[in-house]
This record gives sequence, C-alpha cells and structure tokens, in this order.
Amino acid sequence: MPVPMRADARRNLEQLLAAARDLVADKGAGVALEEVAQRAGVGIATLYRRFPDRTALLREVVIDALERTRAVAEQAAEEHDDPFEALADYLRAALELRVSAVIPQVLDVLDLEEPELAAAREASARATEALVDTAHISGDLPEDVTFADVGMMLVRIARPLPGPMPDELKDELARRHLELFIRGLRGGEGSLDGPALSRRDLAELAHPGSTLSP
Repeated sequence: MPVPMRADARRNLEQLLAAARDLVADKGAGVALEEVAQRAGVGIATLYRRFPDRTALLREVVIDALERTRAVAEQAAEEHDDPFEALADYLRAALELRVSAVIPQVLDVLDLEEPELAAAREASARATEALVDTAHISGDLPEDVTFADVGMMLVRIARPLPGPMPDELKDELARRHLELFIRGLRGGEGSLDGPALSRRDLAELAHPGSTLSP
C-alpha cells in the first residue's frame, strides 16, 4: 500500500506543479528549473527530490493538468442541468488550468503517446466530448461545431498574447475572449466554412494510420 504523502510534501508538490504549469505556458518547456522552484516558494533541492530531471517534471505537469480538466468536465456535467451551461462552465475552468497552453509547449519534449500520458489525454478528451455531445443533443450547440473546434479555440485563447503587456492583463483578456467565444456559440447562426474535424480526424492528422477507440 502506498505511503500517504505528508501534508507539507503534498503542498510543495502542488505548488511546484502550479508554478511549472504557468511558467511553461508563458515561457516554454525550456524555462529554468530554478525559476520554477522560486515561483513555487521552495528550494531547488526540493524540486530535484521530487523530479530527477526536466522531463519528469513536464510529464507530471501535463498529467496533473489533464486529470484536473477531466475532473472539472465531469463536475460541470453533474452540476448543471443546462448542457450549454455545463460546457461553458467547463471551458472557463479549463482556461484557468492552462492545459491548452501547456501541451503545445511540450510537443517536442514529451511522447504524448506514452501509456500514462495517452490514458490521461483520452480520459480528459472523453469527458469533454461528452459535454459537446450532450449540448448537441439538446440543441444548444449547433451540430457543425465539433469537439475539435471547441478544443482548438481553447488552445488559441489560452496561449499568452505576444508583446510587453502585463501578465495580469493577458489573463484578463483571455477570459474576455473566451466569453466572446461562448457568446458566439450560444447565439451563432448560419453555417461554418472549413473542415469540421472530429477527434478521430485529429488523431489521424497527428499520427497517420492511428485510430481511437470508440
């Protein structure tokens, strides 16, 4: 049986993951580990005791963010009778978790098809796809707005804006732009041009010849 983590060790781990998530989203996978430790309020030795190298830290950051997005998607489905409100609530929570900003930064560093990472991605995607499907069935979300549309827009909005703007302002603008997207989803009329990609399409584009389980 695993030994329960002490409260202070758990707190240090959560602070390290949160700090790394924000810094990787803002500066990329090559951010200095000393800066991560400083942002987390711990010593660099504490970071290395938990993560022997950069890859181990980045891997845990991604898994943690994916598990949190799965949890908020499932929570949104449970808490909202209105399917569109459930989807909107999930999008707001997912933006704050910054998983859509972190994953693009680590694509050249991590193997996202590694079993534990792939399982976390699949669980998160399934929970999100369930929200999209339910909103389709209720008629609250146009049928031509796909899972991929929602996910890709979240990536675009979550990525930090370029330029010398203060980080706080960038965060506020990301929230504003997400609300504009949600408003558009709620009242959108007319048809969309361009390809309507499914999750299977995304998997095929990323890994030609691959398939997703149904």
